[in-house]
Amino acid sequence: MRAAAQDSGERTRPRNRWRMVPWAIVALWAAVIAIAGPPAGKLGDVQVNRAVDYLPASADSTQVAKIQDTLPGGESTDLVLVYHRDGGLTAADRAAATRQTAGVAGAHTLTAPPRAVPSEDGTTLMYPVSTTEPGQDDEARTAFVDEVRETVKGGGGLSVEVGGPGALNADAQKVYGSLGGPLLYTTVAVVAILLILIYRSPLLWLVPLVVAGVADALSMAVVYGLNRGFDVTVTGQSSAVMTILVFGAGTDYALLLVSRYREELTRFARPHEAMAAALRGCGPAVVASSATVAAGLLCLLAADLTSSRGMGPIAAVGVLCALLAMLTLLPAVLVLLGRRVFWPLVPVYGTEPKKRRSLFAAMGGSAGRRPVAVLVTGGVLLGALSLGAFNLPGDLKQEDSFTSKPDSVIAMATLADAYPGRSAQPITVITPTGRAGAALAKARTTEGVTSAERGRSGGGWTELSVVAEARPESAGERDTIHRLRDGLEGSHVGGPGAQQMDLETASSRDLGIVVPLVLLSVLLILIVLLRSLVAPLLLVAAVVAVWGAALGIGGLLFEPVLGLKGTDPGLPLLSFVFLVALGVDYGIFLMHRVREEARGGAEPTEAALTALRTTGGVIASAGLVLAATFAVLTNMPLTSLVEMGFVIAVGVLLDTFLVRTYLVTSASVALQRRMWWPGALSRTPAAPAPREPELVGTP
Repeated sequence: MRAAAQDSGERTRPRNRWRMVPWAIVALWAAVIAIAGPPAGKLGDVQVNRAVDYLPASADSTQVAKIQDTLPGGESTDLVLVYHRDGGLTAADRAAATRQTAGVAGAHTLTAPPRAVPSEDGTTLMYPVSTTEPGQDDEARTAFVDEVRETVKGGGGLSVEVGGPGALNADAQKVYGSLGGPLLYTTVAVVAILLILIYRSPLLWLVPLVVAGVADALSMAVVYGLNRGFDVTVTGQSSAVMTILVFGAGTDYALLLVSRYREELTRFARPHEAMAAALRGCGPAVVASSATVAAGLLCLLAADLTSSRGMGPIAAVGVLCALLAMLTLLPAVLVLLGRRVFWPLVPVYGTEPKKRRSLFAAMGGSAGRRPVAVLVTGGVLLGALSLGAFNLPGDLKQEDSFTSKPDSVIAMATLADAYPGRSAQPITVITPTGRAGAALAKARTTEGVTSAERGRSGGGWTELSVVAEARPESAGERDTIHRLRDGLEGSHVGGPGAQQMDLETASSRDLGIVVPLVLLSVLLILIVLLRSLVAPLLLVAAVVAVWGAALGIGGLLFEPVLGLKGTDPGLPLLSFVFLVALGVDYGIFLMHRVREEARGGAEPTEAALTALRTTGGVIASAGLVLAATFAVLTNMPLTSLVEMGFVIAVGVLLDTFLVRTYLVTSASVALQRRMWWPGALSRTPAAPAPREPELVGTP
């Protein structure tokens, strides 16, 4: 009796210890979030969103901005006050303009008194205003612009707008500062709706959503630490993408885990045993896929653009924090809640999962009957869609970077119409003080220059303000900037127009460097995971084709349908990195399952169709969630985010419902064992082997 009791106690104690593990994990995460909360709340304080903050440190326009910071007064804030009446300005209008601009000069320390520049048609007065009063403080610069806008007022048919680089930057800061709340709330709402539809449970959908929120808080704290410790550039764009990835990728991992856990609950009586089996089954595939995504994203560290280089580690942090939360906190919470979390569809121990007619079985059957025809048709379709990329609108201008035009953009349009022979956006030249006189004379005689004036001096440098004939960011202004850079040896040429040129140059360079790195890194990881060369090449080719098709659809819709008048220079690179990394993510789940079936003795056709039937539902659910989270960006007020969200969402849907379902399955059927060349599965029929744990279950 005593021995039996002792033996019973020994069996019970380990079981009790395992029951305490979920509580310990939840307590640990509570402590982590308590520590991470304060730094996470400071992430917005370290964001930088000026155009120059996106540029490489070596760019000519970046050098101009850095030197300007060292001149007396530091960085200047340049505005243009625009007074306009369609029928022509009246004497009262001119008096009001004089009085109001004098009020601005009296309230602030300006580098020069405001001087009116009338248009030839008499409809417009332009007052350039510049100050170094706010220095480098973004909030102070925005406050200065707001105060000027409060001082200058129109009415009675007189319109008054505040434009110029300073106003554009202030409006951009406001937009980026307002993204956090709406982006988070919209993302949470979209994911919640999809999870409710997928799980059909009043409670279950809330669990992965809360865990994703915890992962988002942790990722913000980690990124803040990267900024403080390693000077990683954080922009509004990278912060937005990180939040999308945490909720999108995190929910995908949750779908895979919960699906497998539900299945294991019918095989194990105790939830912690079922969860352990689920983690053994799908954990390796989830870890492998997230590692592949992170590796692809980290290739952005090779980019020259500061914003893209910062995007890599920031996005990778989002994916890895989501992975960590979904493989630790989510299992712990689900185990603690027990089977009742699935109510009303509670899985019962000892029962067989209900067999349902599978849409993906039917789709796989159609792909399996004529694999070559399906493969060729799908390839032609993706190729035809890719041609639409040639219809993408030209490079995005500052005035088109907002989906709804703020005051600064309206001012730019007014100035362009009223002053056709004079730019309202000066080109800034920084030249050695010893050669300032010669540089000024050379600038004034440069073709395309209307005027040039000498500005501040300090630290061996002198600032020149050059006004071009052509409108800002036009081909004519670009030609003028090129002439100034060629003719003013030893000088740096900057300003908004030059910054946009440098941005486009760096984006083009990064595309040629980062794209091969991403392809190579992802391909090598797939070769190791799948132990094949043909299958990884097929998966990589498929996601590249999806990227081209998604860009092509963007080219067909951006300007004609959505009214977007330019393409962000960074769109091709960033959309490529995300679509390749995330597309391969799903490819790993599907092809690893095909390999399992083949190792278990299934014939190639049977292995491919079984893999699609068993994994298609959960991959489709995950793809829908990920596409929906990126689609949230299309509701943001910035053109760059709208374009990125659209292309990635469309690409994920193409990858989920065309490439994974039809093309990869058809290729597996058509190639048979050659799919696994030169691995062992390609050489001889597989003898039945012990089955590895399944990677994913049914949804």
